[in-house]
Amino acid sequence: MQNICEAWCKRLIMTTNKETAISGVLEIYPDRFDDDRGFFSEIYNLRRLAALGINETFVQDNLSLSTYPPVLRGLHFQRRPHAQAKLIGVMTGSIFDVIVDIREGSPTYKQWFGLKISAKKGNQLFVPKGFAHGFLTLEANTSVFYKVTDYYSKEDERSIRYDDPDIGITWPATSDDPIISDKDKAAPMLVDVDNNYKYLGGT
Repeated sequence: MQNICEAWCKRLIMTTNKETAISGVLEIYPDRFDDDRGFFSEIYNLRRLAALGINETFVQDNLSLSTYPPVLRGLHFQRRPHAQAKLIGVMTGSIFDVIVDIREGSPTYKQWFGLKISAKKGNQLFVPKGFAHGFLTLEANTSVFYKVTDYYSKEDERSIRYDDPDIGITWPATSDDPIISDKDKAAPMLVDVDNNYKYLGGT
């Protein structure tokens, strides 16, 4: 019995990651234990993230529900001094998640990265400070959680147009036009945003 428990516990504490095309942005796979009831997974563990090189303290959890697909949210970020790193995952459904490097002077400035995050897959995305974030829902009743490293600041929240041609995001094709808030439709292009992020050699 003890050996079974040890093997099970070792399985639970394994957390792996995959580097993306943009330095510092990580796709994370918290391990799962599956049985005939469903599964168990630690979706957040401070020490295990530190082992992956993520040394951030998250202070706020956010949850969004998008009932009817497709819903497009973003691109959003907070300026310094209330910059937010984010850990993003999906509780139900799936999304095409997108981040954009908005750090002026960065080798990947204005470049975007996108991937599918789903409840079925259980993957997550770690997004450092200095990136705008958005997503397109791919299923009905999709719920997305975000862990963030600073509190919401109305004075510092900013948006960038999801279809900014200087960024050139290739969103997945959908049979219906995405549902977008009036606020996101009115967002400026990146060139017109009062963005105070500068590249500081990886920070």
